[in-house]
Amino acid sequence: MQFSLYSEIQSWPGKSWRQMYRETMEQVVNADRLGYDAYAIIEHFFFPKFSISANPLAFFAAAAQRTDRIVFRTLLHSLPYHNPLVLASEIAVADILLDGRYEFGVGRGHGWMPPKAGMPLDESSRGRYEEAVELLFLALENERFSFQGTYFQVEDTGIVPRPERRFRVFLGGTSDRTYELAAERGWAVVVPPLLPYAALKDQLDLYRTRCAEHGNEPDIVWIHACYIDDDPAVARREAEQGMRGFLAGNASPLTDFRPPPADELNRAGYGFYAAGIMEKLAATPYDEMIDGDIVWVGTPDDVIERIEGVQAVCEGLTEIAITVNAGGFEHWKAIKAQELFAARVMPHFRAASAQGAERSPAYA
Repeated sequence: MQFSLYSEIQSWPGKSWRQMYRETMEQVVNADRLGYDAYAIIEHFFFPKFSISANPLAFFAAAAQRTDRIVFRTLLHSLPYHNPLVLASEIAVADILLDGRYEFGVGRGHGWMPPKAGMPLDESSRGRYEEAVELLFLALENERFSFQGTYFQVEDTGIVPRPERRFRVFLGGTSDRTYELAAERGWAVVVPPLLPYAALKDQLDLYRTRCAEHGNEPDIVWIHACYIDDDPAVARREAEQGMRGFLAGNASPLTDFRPPPADELNRAGYGFYAAGIMEKLAATPYDEMIDGDIVWVGTPDDVIERIEGVQAVCEGLTEIAITVNAGGFEHWKAIKAQELFAARVMPHFRAASAQGAERSPAYA
């Protein structure tokens, strides 16, 4: 089991953008010291309460100068906003500057972004996206290549510099096709934060089935916002504002702005954003957020129990990622949650893994 941190770098009133980035950088440095395996941030544009993380590669290049071992991960590069050949070149450079400590995912991006970028919804269509995925990995994995598609045509080209290795790659989302594509290519899937296991059980079952058909091992990363204290009442009290903000921030492009019409979203394959799911989550009473497994708030033992519950039902789970700085959380609370999780939760599972490894030869 690996453990990582995930941040959307949500921006709420009371903190300047400069302060938010400075605090996040300090949290990355602290995570490296504490032994977390990776630090992931989203790539997202235009909606500050959701995210101000518009350039993950620049952030990671700065963070690499202050860390020794932690892996950096973009979840996800939104392909409709990139030329895939240019992005492949940027990824190759990032991997050099980060000394091999880079991973990434790819996705269509959220359905509320195209209009803000001056892009028709159909420009981020699934056909264009999958073609961009194919071209991106042709560029990353081949010295020279040609490509003739519907949206992209190139002859005898190749990027410089080229990566010297294959990357661990991630897909995330809610559609069946996301899970099928990840299984076909042997990629990891990232379960979106805020959703309990039951909400994506069918898609994860599909992923595992398709992995078996293609001879690939499931690789599932589970993300949840998390806050802990030895006193459960203190944990609930200190986490409330941040957890409410986390859910509100995720829904803010729909509640604070005018989203594209529902029929256009459905036609472009973005029906999730027209279904009212995010707005409903944002209106969830605080106690129901915790009791319904939308967020993890409690003692270290409470969080261990929640993770063990996911392990029991989610075959192929390889990594737990927690979010500790969302929704306007104070910096000290983010550091506290990182520290307690690393000191009390991670050792529990690493000890269990070590015991399992010691027992395994007896069953060979």
